[in-house]
This record gives sequence, structure tokens and C-alpha cells, in this order.
Amino acid sequence: MNITRVLATLLAASGLGGLSINAQAADAYPSRPIRVIIPNGPASSVDTLTRIVGNQMTQVIGQQIVMDNRGGASGVIGMEIAKLANPDGYTVITTTSAASTISPLLLKNPPFHPLNDFDMVGQFAVTLNVLVVANALPVKTVPEFIAYAKSGRKPFNMASAGVGSQSHLAGAYFVQETKIESLHVPYKGGGPSTASLVAGESQWSLIPAPAAMRHVSAKRVRAIGHSLSKRTDLLPGIAPIAETLPGFDYTGWMGFSVPRGTPKTVIDKLGSTVAKAMTAPEVKKAMAFEATEIVVLGPADFRKVVADSMVKNARLIKTVGLKSN
Repeated sequence: MNITRVLATLLAASGLGGLSINAQAADAYPSRPIRVIIPNGPASSVDTLTRIVGNQMTQVIGQQIVMDNRGGASGVIGMEIAKLANPDGYTVITTTSAASTISPLLLKNPPFHPLNDFDMVGQFAVTLNVLVVANALPVKTVPEFIAYAKSGRKPFNMASAGVGSQSHLAGAYFVQETKIESLHVPYKGGGPSTASLVAGESQWSLIPAPAAMRHVSAKRVRAIGHSLSKRTDLLPGIAPIAETLPGFDYTGWMGFSVPRGTPKTVIDKLGSTVAKAMTAPEVKKAMAFEATEIVVLGPADFRKVVADSMVKNARLIKTVGLKSN
């Protein structure tokens, strides 16, 4: 046995060998581009925010962050692809409240578990939902909207980004609380669902702000309320739904996770990269434009957010009567 092998054996026996190897891996990481799976289609809120953060991460970490849209099944397809990826830090998944804690609850046999199959990197945002209506709808406030809904005029369709999406659950919750009637029309992503409002195919949606704000700013749709519990500088002049429906509070969140078993040193490097990226002035400006709050949490705190959302959304799904497939 040569001296190198003897030293390696001694290091392994002492537990220091793994530390040395991990340290070397962290120093070398990343040595090639990193793929970020977006479990939603282009122009969705998840796509928009991931690209804002990912572009800045490229500058921080020194390797290209490559976006890979894998929409479908309300995020389940992308989450399953990420689960099966090599846990080496070169595949990251944008983790959202909808894809990870709503969609699996609507499946009898979900192909992944949001906590057991992934290691958390960290949270980077909280996404509020905006109540938007087609321009043809003659309402400018939440009370006017509810009165219009109860008048029985047709069509009165609620667009969502798909069954099990954040906009679906938020809208279903709103319908239940207001006791209005509206036909739910699920689309294949946030982009198409918002486009249906612009075209007048649908009359309203309670949609994540990043999927709506460009259309709101361009006056292609009208924002009349939001889902935070109180007023926010992110949406000046727009009242919270809670001012009409006391206690109404439904927001989403967004972060990154990696396949279970990814080395901690790699996770730490990704986490510090995200945290630094979120401090960039251009990221702060872009997130504010999308009416999105920057909230940076580490792996342990983000894991708790996911766990708590699983409980909250399971309760909400049962309350609004959504069925698993």
C-alpha cells in the first residue's frame, strides 16, 4: 500500500477524509453551467421571478444559470424531473407553494414528496395574489365586483393557471368566502390564463402578481384588490381583499431546492449565492415592479415554510371541496 493510500485510509477512519473531499468539491463547484428547472411555462409568475434571480446568480457564482421550463400538471412534471436528477448541485428546482404543496395534495399517488425527496436551498420571495378583471367588466373595487358577480350576468369565468395552481386555490377560496358563482376555466399556465383576461375570454382571476403586473401597468387588465392582509407599498392605491372580507389572506412563496442527497457544502454555496443575488439593486427594482416581496430564508427555515404550507393547504383544499385525482 503506498503512502497516499495509507493517508487516505487514516483520514477516512478519523472522519476527516469526507471533510477534505467535501471541501475540495465546494472549492471546485460549480465547474460548469447549472440547470434551474422551472416547473411552469414561459411568462408565468414562477418563470418571471426565477429569471430575475437566476440572471443575477450567474454574475455572483461565475457560471451560467440555464433556465429549463418544464411546465405541465401544475408543476408536478418539473418536480418529478428534479427529484430524479443527479444530486450534484447542477440541477436546481424552483420550489413554489403551488407545485410543491398544492398539486401533490390533489393526486392520489403523487410522484414526489416535497420534504422527503428534496433538500432545501432557501426561500427568496413571497408572492401576493392580485384580483384582476377584464377591462370590459364595469367594476373598480372588490365590493362592486362581488355585487356584479351576484347579479348573475354571464359569462362570468374565473381563469387559473391550471387545476392545483396558486391562482386556482386562491380563486376557489375567494368564491367560497364571497358565496358567488363562477365557472372555473383552467389554462396551461399563468401566461395563457392572463392572456384570456386580456382577450376577454375570462372575466377575472386571483393570480400571482408577477403574472399580472405587466398587463396591469399597460392597462390591458384592471387590478382591484390583493391577497395580503393589509395595504402594501408594492401596490399603492389597491386595497386588500381583507378590507371587504375580514381575515382573507392568501399568498404564495418561492425558493430553490435540490434533489435529496446533494452535498451540504454545495447547498451552502448555492444558498449564499441566492442571498447575495437578492441584495443587488437591479433585483430589488425588478422584484418591486412585479409586486413581489423579497424574503430570504435559509434551508431550515425554508423547510418549515414548506411543512407549514402543506398543513395549511391540505386544510384549505378540504374546506373548498377540491377532489384528488
